[in-house]
Amino acid sequence: MASVSMTVNGKAVSGQCEDRTLLVQFIRENLNLTGTHVGCDTSQCGACVVHVDGKAVKSCTMLAVQANGSEVLTIEGLASGGELHPVQAAFKAHHGLQCGFCTPGMIMAATDMIKRHGGKLDEKTVRDELDGNICRCTGYHNIVKAILAAAEEMGSTRQAAE
Repeated sequence: MASVSMTVNGKAVSGQCEDRTLLVQFIRENLNLTGTHVGCDTSQCGACVVHVDGKAVKSCTMLAVQANGSEVLTIEGLASGGELHPVQAAFKAHHGLQCGFCTPGMIMAATDMIKRHGGKLDEKTVRDELDGNICRCTGYHNIVKAILAAAEEMGSTRQAAE
């Protein structure tokens, strides 16, 4: 058994797990944060995307012990003070979800994408970067619309703050 300590959604957490425990398992089973989904177990679907030290990571490709000492952000930690994150709000406003299974991973991938590209996103870039996130329900049109709207809003918010 390995001892694992990390900061998850701003809170220090620790626990014991087998050396082979995946980060997604640790998050779901040890921390009871079930918003991060396990979809394929092969890193193809993106339902398990979280941020580790500020970067989007498929948590089914990383061992919990590899995240020891890291900052982890899950979908549960994205909203602030009861207010949806702009990406979450855009997914809601633009109907960027259907069954909702892929939505947490899509939102986490989108927030990373917007952070890296700022408000300078176009449809082709969004579609290219969503390549590792699978949605079996929507056809992606509204997901792309939601991400572009959130990027625009977040870019405007940044400019207004400057």
